[in-house]
Order: sequence, then structure tokens, then C-alpha cells
Amino acid sequence: MGRVTDLAAFTALLTPEGQTLLAALRDHDPAQELAAVSRLRRDHPAELVTAAVGQARLRQRAVAKFGADDAYRMYFTPHGVEQSTRASVAAYRARRFKELGVRSVADLCCGIGGDAIALARAGISVLAVDRDPLTVEAARANAAALGLDELIEVRLADVTEIDTAPYDAVFVDPARRGGRGRIFDPEAYSPPLSWAIEAARRVPHAALKIAPGVPHEAVPEDAEAEWISDGGDVKEAVLWFGTSPGTVRATLLPSGAGLTGRGLPDPAVRPVGRHLYEPDGAVIRAHLVAEVAETLDGGLIDETIAYITADTLTPTPYATAYEITDLLPFNLKKLKALLREREVGTLTVKKRGSAVEPEELRRRIKPKGPHSATVFLTRVAGAPTMLIGHPARHQNPASAPASPQAR
Repeated sequence: MGRVTDLAAFTALLTPEGQTLLAALRDHDPAQELAAVSRLRRDHPAELVTAAVGQARLRQRAVAKFGADDAYRMYFTPHGVEQSTRASVAAYRARRFKELGVRSVADLCCGIGGDAIALARAGISVLAVDRDPLTVEAARANAAALGLDELIEVRLADVTEIDTAPYDAVFVDPARRGGRGRIFDPEAYSPPLSWAIEAARRVPHAALKIAPGVPHEAVPEDAEAEWISDGGDVKEAVLWFGTSPGTVRATLLPSGAGLTGRGLPDPAVRPVGRHLYEPDGAVIRAHLVAEVAETLDGGLIDETIAYITADTLTPTPYATAYEITDLLPFNLKKLKALLREREVGTLTVKKRGSAVEPEELRRRIKPKGPHSATVFLTRVAGAPTMLIGHPARHQNPASAPASPQAR
């Protein structure tokens, strides 16, 4: 009964009265929500006001993924906001489909239609399928609101019953959340990853969106595995079929920089040098740290830690470079004294291989002063270590500082 009520409330938002309410709530302040609700209920049904306020909240949350221009025209469900692909990632994937010559895609588990929208904007016709009635109505409303309904057909159905033969490609984004939160077992996805893989093999091209933490051994031999980050945050992994079987790739957005694996052995461990490189998360997830280390003429600071060290500063899109000034055995008392001596008030804390949480460190250090520093809590050759430095500046090697001081 609850879903029927939700669907009725959503449908009411599409009426002229519902549209008037949504327009009035576009820039509402959540802190003033109670007053806004009381005011709007004087002239509108309480149920409709509640639905409009809920939709306004979802739109505000969706701005981070879709941008204000689209988010404030689109319609969302709580699950849809959470699970939707970020627009920049969806657009990149749509471009890849377009470059493969794909003209039609069956988007299975389409959700509120984020990926279907990106595909349609790339000129690809889309069959968007989901089994949830409310989600389907949201997807259908989004296609219409963005003027893409001629390219997007939205269908309420079980994706396992869809005949994908008429389509050039399949895109599957299985549900990875259940009643107890995130699902980590690919066979517990809805539908299971094994089903999605078989569906992918029945069409010329396919892309399966999966969690970035998927084990590499779960990647089929006939698939290309791509890990994608956006603005430095890892967003997803994609299994591509009909492209380059066995290829492992990391793609960094918004630049579009792409790194392909070459099967290199793990880099050697070496002493901490003048610079420390923090590889992008997509590079780490794709197990391509060795490929980056080779381009930097660098090595690892520890065989289990994905930090690369090198004496020279080499620009790379695949890692952030830091200039290291100090290397200390793990000792918070010494760290506090050193930062106080240098009047460090802006402290960036990064950790890898350490049990200490950055916020706990800041609380104990109580940084104060006009200067800034970056502290890495990590391991060096197996030993708990603190590295102090700052983001590297482009400079001539001759003017670069000496190697980090051991204290």
C-alpha cells in the first residue's frame, strides 16, 4: 500500500499545482522548512506539500551529481539519488559507446534514468528498464523534462525477461544495496553479476557497472576492466565486453587521462626520497601503481603501501606529488613539538597503513599558526613512520631541497 501511496504522491507532483510547489521550493532553506511547510499548507493539500518538500530535498542532494541545471528539472527517489551515476561519469561512458559505433542500448536496471539521459544526449536510442513502478515513473518524467523522451523508451519490467537481441549494446547497473546497506558479494547483486555477464555476452557490446572494490579474480577473461575516478574520488568499476579482452585500465575524470596495464611486476622498495607520489584511487584499484612508478623512475616506500617515492619531480596526471622535508619514526609527541616549532596551523593528514585516524591526530596535535603542512601516517620498510611535507611545486631540480631529514 505504501508504494501505491508514494506513486500517487509522485504523480501529483507532475500536475500544474505540483509544478507550482516545486518551483516555489527550488531555493528553500532546509533550516526554514517547517515555516515553509506551514505556509504552503494554507493553499495546497498537506500530502502534496509533503511530497514536494521531499522532492525539493532530493533535488538539492542531486546537484552534486547532476549539476543545478538538470537536478532542479529532474525527479528523484531516495534510492535513485544514492545509486545514480555521476553525470560526468555517465557522459564519459556514453562517449565510449558512441566511439564503438553503438546506436541503441538496452539500459537494464535504469533507476531514475541518469545513464539513459547521458546515452540519449550522445545520440543513442535507449530502452530503459526497471522493475520498480515509482522508479520507472521518475525515469519517464526525467526523459520528458529534459526533452529526451523521443530517444528514451522507459519500460516497467523484470530485466531478466527483456529480449536484448535488437540492441547494439547492453548496459547493466545492478542494485548493490539491500535492506542492510551495501552489498559486497557480486552474486548478491540484483540481478547477480553472473547473470549480467551472460547478458553482456549475447550482444556485440556491453558495459556492466560494478563496485570499485570488486576482486580482480572476479573479472572474466573476455572482459576489459576499467576503474573510473572523478575529481580524485573513485566512482565505479566497469566491465566492458566487445572491446579489449583482458585489458585493465584506469580512467581519471574530468581530464580523461587513461592508463593501461602492461603486467609489470611490483616496484622495488627504496628509501624515501625527495618526493612522495600518492597515486589516484583508480590507479590503485586497477593495480597499476607499477606502471606509474616506472614513469616516475620511482619505487615503493613499503611493499604493502601504495606510496611511490622518487628523487626527481616528474609531472603526472596519475598521482599527486608532495615534497617531503622530514621523516620521523611514529611519535605523536615529537610530531606535536615539531609542528608547534614551525607554527603549523593548517594541517592536512593522510594515512595509509596506519591505525591512527586523521581527526584523532588533529585533536591531539591542536595545530596553531600561520603555516601549513601535510603529514603522512604510514609505514616505511615495515616500520610505523610519519612523513612531513607539502604539495610539490614545479621547480628546477637544481633548486630543489635536499632529501628528507631523518629525526
